[in-house]
Amino acid sequence: RRAQAVCIPAVHLHMTAATMQVSQKDFEKAQEQLKLLKKDPGNETKLKLYALFKQATEGPCNSPKPSMLDFVKKAKWDAWNSLGSLSQDNARQKYTELVSSLVSAESAGQKKDASPEEGRHDGYETILVTTKNSITKITFNRPDRKNAINHKMYREIIKALEEAGKDDSTIAVITGNGDYYSSGNDLNNFTNIQPSEMEKMAKEGAVLLKEFVGHFIDFPKPLIAVVNGPAIGICVTVLGLCDVVYASDRATFHSPFSQLGQSPEGCSSYLFPKIMGLAKANEFLLFNKKLTAAEACAQGLVTEVFPDGTFQKEVWARLEAYASLPKNSLAVSKQLLRSMEKEKLHAVNSKECEVLKERWLSDECINAIVSFFQKKSKL
Repeated sequence: RRAQAVCIPAVHLHMTAATMQVSQKDFEKAQEQLKLLKKDPGNETKLKLYALFKQATEGPCNSPKPSMLDFVKKAKWDAWNSLGSLSQDNARQKYTELVSSLVSAESAGQKKDASPEEGRHDGYETILVTTKNSITKITFNRPDRKNAINHKMYREIIKALEEAGKDDSTIAVITGNGDYYSSGNDLNNFTNIQPSEMEKMAKEGAVLLKEFVGHFIDFPKPLIAVVNGPAIGICVTVLGLCDVVYASDRATFHSPFSQLGQSPEGCSSYLFPKIMGLAKANEFLLFNKKLTAAEACAQGLVTEVFPDGTFQKEVWARLEAYASLPKNSLAVSKQLLRSMEKEKLHAVNSKECEVLKERWLSDECINAIVSFFQKKSKL
């Protein structure tokens, strides 16, 4: 019995080769598109892209596992290794699809921005700044990172406070976009630093923090915090430098300095004992006590708490009424209230930053941050 010949149409071979070629072209085009993105897609997405690119070009993870202390390389290795035996074709496809989704999202955002909100200030990436009804609003805008403050965001907030202090608005408001007010310092600020660069990082970080807090101390107009959700670290400590603090009842307040081997900042070492009383401030600043909005209000850190469902409506109606008051009278009155304390607050800020610089260089702080990342990676 003769075996029948298997006939594969030439057209099928041609189509298969063309499909593979298009896929490779799409992959290369995606790499170019990625370079053109204006908005940072966030660390989690960047890790996915890195892993898929490595899988697409080299196959399954083939490099040795890096040291636990090298946070960035360890995160990259974990992301690549997690793809297991995913084929290179599938990795290329997933990479292309992910880049396409990022491009589409950014394009949609740009179309939305074509008709900007009234008084929208340009030149910011990590925050939104608008002026409307005599109110300049500064909004933390990294919702995918729980509004964690990275170095760029520090500098943009400093710039926004400088502009808001000089513009025609009557009051300034700070709030957060999304579920969080702010999760505080982005701990990625401390990663991927070589031992030889640690001292430089600590020195530059202390200078930036001192300037940041100094702008809150010197801000010339009424400054109101609208705390829409959980608040952690530096964004909590500078609340003592705000003139009024309104909070949603779903907000919480936490400054886990000791847990991370660090020390208080934002003039909280001086202001919080005055605001809360020494015993309550000690519990909060030394022992990482997390406060509910109601507790923070009872202890004097928060001015008033509102139900989350009506929070925005009630607060903004009140703020618009405040903004209709005589502007110069408010500014002069605020400066009178702060003038006796300014010199003291700047001295406290300098001392806190000096101590923090030493903490950042300590083995205890480094080990605490490593431990934090290890626990986080297991969640």
